[in-house]
Amino acid sequence: MTSAGTLPDDLVQLRDRLAAVPFALDTPGRDAAVRAVRSVVDQVDDHLLPRLRDVDAPLLVVVGGSTGAGKSTLVNSLLQAEVTRAGVLRPTTRTPVLVCAPADRGAFADDRVLPVQVEVHPAVPEGLALVDAPDVDSVVEANRDLAGQLLSAADLWVFVTTAARYADAVPWDLLRTAAERGTALAVVLDRVPPEATREVAADLAGMLERAGLAQARLWVVEERPLVDGFLPEDQVAPLRGWLRGLAADAEARAEVVRQTLVGALASLDDRVAGIARAVDEQAAAAGALHTAADAAYGRAATAVDEGVRNGTLLRGEVLARWQEFVGTGEWMRSLQAGIGRLRDRVTAAVTGRATPAQDLTGALESGVERLLRSAAETAAEDTVTAWRGLPGGAGVVAGRERDLSTVGPGFAEDAGRTVRDWQGAVLELVRGEGAGKRSRARLLSWGVNGAGAVVMVAVFAQTAGLSGAEVAVAGGTTVVGQRVLEAVFGDSAVRQLAERARRDLDERTGALLHVEHRRFTELLDGAAGPDDAVALRESARTVAAARG
Repeated sequence: MTSAGTLPDDLVQLRDRLAAVPFALDTPGRDAAVRAVRSVVDQVDDHLLPRLRDVDAPLLVVVGGSTGAGKSTLVNSLLQAEVTRAGVLRPTTRTPVLVCAPADRGAFADDRVLPVQVEVHPAVPEGLALVDAPDVDSVVEANRDLAGQLLSAADLWVFVTTAARYADAVPWDLLRTAAERGTALAVVLDRVPPEATREVAADLAGMLERAGLAQARLWVVEERPLVDGFLPEDQVAPLRGWLRGLAADAEARAEVVRQTLVGALASLDDRVAGIARAVDEQAAAAGALHTAADAAYGRAATAVDEGVRNGTLLRGEVLARWQEFVGTGEWMRSLQAGIGRLRDRVTAAVTGRATPAQDLTGALESGVERLLRSAAETAAEDTVTAWRGLPGGAGVVAGRERDLSTVGPGFAEDAGRTVRDWQGAVLELVRGEGAGKRSRARLLSWGVNGAGAVVMVAVFAQTAGLSGAEVAVAGGTTVVGQRVLEAVFGDSAVRQLAERARRDLDERTGALLHVEHRRFTELLDGAAGPDDAVALRESARTVAAARG
């Protein structure tokens, strides 16, 4: 390996980027990717970084295997001491035991902080540490995860299985993982009937070879009565001698360390690539969900714009209020006489009744609010429906369908305020346009509210949605009202007033719909993006270059 000085730092960066990737969406590859991230992060923390920082640290041998395979009995028998307890309480979770020589205790106190209970025993040779891992097929998920973490931290696996279970699927999944990572491996075939030793051992050896594990050492322990709780000495002595030989031979120990270290580093390429593909999947799913929400609320904005422009709002109550306002000609006569606004205000003060202009603007307010609510509710329903059918979307809306399928709780208040603020802005436009003109006094005598009402109706007075008498009453009288205003402001100014008012309404309603749209998009704020996958691939390339 080259660039060894930078490799630990590059691994830390890769580890941090992996740990930070959010897998917020329930995509097909998410669960496997989350497990892969945990596996890589644990291996970087528990094996690669400690080993790179101290290549002479004790050889960490993890004894793992299936439920009831005899791992604890094997560890105790190797040391001829009860240093780890056999699983009589299986499958309850227990803290794994790491046992090492007294002189090596400090090697497991700082950088290499494993989830184990560290014990020392004089029977363990210096340069070697043994860990009794939980069952790899435990019914307790925490046990399985811990077993996987410890195996990832190992310099050498001693994998224990039995004559009855050596072909089980779970052990072979882990053995294939060892092959993929180039991990140094020894296999102990336990509880073999003496008469079947040769046949069973040959069968397992063939399976190991076909799995690419021909280099793995195979030890056979015959099924015999225990002696004082330990395996018979002749059955355990060969394995003990081999482990002691590794501890005593610096070159042999270094070769095991190198094999596993190089294999683990090389395996990062494919493992991180798989995780990056899962991140791509997350980003694509988030993008599709964003697109669906954007499309639904884009249609909502279009529906509002069409509703404003096609004359639909001038039907019903708005049309009736407009007829009351100008249909009899009284407003026009009152404008010319200069007394209408004063008379309406006095009448309203005495009777408590609203003026015709107030009735009209109130009807417009209600009409626009209904238009906004209808568009927003349709957008919400369409978004929920679309998300349910998209990868990751069903999980996002699960449990929220009722709230998300309609407008937000504050929508009615916000919509009313939006329309009233717009109406106030229209009056300010009219007032501002009349300021400084010679006709200002005449405008004020006519009433800003009345003039503003004409501008508001002009915004909605396209005839696409009107016909017959409606055109004559609504559209025709609007033209009369516009001509009165043109006499004050000029025809160009009136057209600009109506256009400015329409643009202002578009902006305000757009902002209101954005708030509704945001109820969905904020649910995706924690999702991974394309940059996350790019960063992972970049870090993986950097590690590959550093390792040489």
